[in-house]
Amino acid sequence: MYMTQVPGRLPEEPIHRFSRPFVRFLRIEALAAAVLLVCAIAALAISNSRWQVPYLTFWETPIRIGFGDMEISRSIKRWIDDGAMTLFFFVVALELKREMVLGELRNPRMTLFSMAAALGGMLIPALLFLAMERGQSAGRGWGIVMATDTAFVIGCLAVLGARIPRELRLFLLSVAIFDDVGAIMVIAIGYGSHVDWTAVAWAVAALMTIVAMGRIGIRHVAVYSVFGGVTWVALDLSGIHPSLAGVVLGLMTPARSWVSDNRLHAILDRVVAYPRGEHWSGDTRDRQDLQRAGIAAREALSPLERLEMALHPWVAFVILPLFALANGGLSLSTTNVDVRLATAVAVGLFCGKPIGVVLFSYLAAKLRLGIRPKGLSWSLLAGGALLTGIGFTMALLIAELALDEAHLDSGKIGIICGSVLSATCGLAVLGWLTSWHHRRDAEDAGSVRGN
Repeated sequence: MYMTQVPGRLPEEPIHRFSRPFVRFLRIEALAAAVLLVCAIAALAISNSRWQVPYLTFWETPIRIGFGDMEISRSIKRWIDDGAMTLFFFVVALELKREMVLGELRNPRMTLFSMAAALGGMLIPALLFLAMERGQSAGRGWGIVMATDTAFVIGCLAVLGARIPRELRLFLLSVAIFDDVGAIMVIAIGYGSHVDWTAVAWAVAALMTIVAMGRIGIRHVAVYSVFGGVTWVALDLSGIHPSLAGVVLGLMTPARSWVSDNRLHAILDRVVAYPRGEHWSGDTRDRQDLQRAGIAAREALSPLERLEMALHPWVAFVILPLFALANGGLSLSTTNVDVRLATAVAVGLFCGKPIGVVLFSYLAAKLRLGIRPKGLSWSLLAGGALLTGIGFTMALLIAELALDEAHLDSGKIGIICGSVLSATCGLAVLGWLTSWHHRRDAEDAGSVRGN
């Protein structure tokens, strides 16, 4: 089955419907990684300059939002960490669902392969961290080493360009997304406070209302945003980290369009059939058909696709850079470094992550629970697994929750060291592997021509 061909354009194939959103996602992530890196370096530089005190003080400025007797007060940094980052998790969940419903992760065994790799990349580094920090007061920081920074991983792959197989890009992207979803579950369960079950009930009620609105056909995003906000507030009051609302709402977002292609073409044909002229004004059938065509054109895209396209640039170029600026500050001159903690974090990221990813991927394939993508060799998978140790964004977020003031800077040093080592070694290994594969393919092609 082929898509309709349009004169003057390249032929369209069904795969383009899935590959183009994926390529667009990677392009945004690649540029976002550069912006995120600049902001992280800027935060580190300013926090060690003469503007250190006003810079760090600014992010601690409290902002209060109240309604009646209820008031929520947070510093600017906490609003970014708990509020704005909810949109980040929402977009992550949207991308995960799109890949599982429309993309290559539709194959359950391929999904299990990536899930197993992500599970290993969370479990092994956490166990390694706990072994190194056994009996220490910073032992609660086990969650720091569990997550992968999606933007930086894709940015590193962009450095190597077309030499990186698409199968490796998709594998690392899916592992990073599963990592992020797993990390937010860890945050919600492992680093939450005492749970207020009444507030949890309010959150569940808001989610059930969202489901009911979808069933009866309510399609206005603003209405869903209100109940999404209620879910966030209820989770916040419950003691569970409120950014969990982003993951839940993202996975609940419909991935199928409301208007089918056939219906869209039929509606547009009615509008195109009208003769040219000024006949769109007034309460006429012409204008009603035009309005119907506008709704159909919008609803031919699923809510998931529309929300992802609308929010992804804001998350990539506003929310994540703000997070880096607010959390990347580290005063090197006044920090009393806990070498053991910093080493445990760095080793957990640099060693634990790739070991866990490779080990659990191998077990999933060996036990035939998952399928390794064609075109993804074990050597490339292992090289790519090194990049999963880049844990900047999520690692900083968990560090803020897990560590006290005395240990936070040491945790940040470990995150920076582990992430830099992972990026450097991952790029070096993948660069060497892809160059070797390229030379081998060239030699094979030459020998074939010679014969």
